[in-house]
Amino acid sequence: MMTHKEMIHIVQSQLAIDLNCTIDDLNSETDTVIFVETKDNPGRKPFPRKECHFDILSMGKSIVVSATPERLAIAREQMQGKTRDYIFSLPFIRGLYLHFLPDIEKIKPMLPPAHFTYEIVDKDEVYQLFGLDGFNNALIKNVNHPYQTVLVVLAKKDGKVVGMAGADNVSAKNWQIGVDVLPDYRNHGLAAYLVNRLTFEVLERGSVPLYDVIASNIASQRVANRVGYYPAYVTDWRLNFNDYET
Repeated sequence: MMTHKEMIHIVQSQLAIDLNCTIDDLNSETDTVIFVETKDNPGRKPFPRKECHFDILSMGKSIVVSATPERLAIAREQMQGKTRDYIFSLPFIRGLYLHFLPDIEKIKPMLPPAHFTYEIVDKDEVYQLFGLDGFNNALIKNVNHPYQTVLVVLAKKDGKVVGMAGADNVSAKNWQIGVDVLPDYRNHGLAAYLVNRLTFEVLERGSVPLYDVIASNIASQRVANRVGYYPAYVTDWRLNFNDYET
């Protein structure tokens, strides 16, 4: 299994491509805002970008803002000389995503909850799950989506799928995990176990598992904590520049 240093290098290398910044920008030891113009670098995560784009990210002391020219100018005007808390509470930033990574030195395999059976479904068989309802966080069913669910851990009760954690290949080496448990089968520890099991499956394949949570979703953050994840960086969730753009 990869080391913590190797994992961070993979994650930061991808972020540098996505944001058009450098790894040093992400690791700056000073409280500074680094402004860079958005660029469609080869190998970036395939999230769609509109004509006007904006990203903000912090892994520590520095803040990286990557945006198209008009929004970059707005960001400079609104952010230069301001504190971190002021910047992340600006009116055009309407929510935050917390991005969790596994604590490689501490995470351990969890015991599976009793009275359920478990299965691994690999890439070529994931399509067989498309007919199931209630698993929108764990499974991408749109074959035209820019990335796909490539690995799934299932929980079954009496042959019925009742829980699912899926990993999506958002980039070559970064796989994003989502999890769903049907309402009647919650509070058994299934979500934490499925994420934990899938985490080790992803790591064994040489990729980094990412667990992303909207800042207000405390229940999901508790799952991440129980599994053995830690908050690694923060980005914007929703934006509204209507009062700032011409």
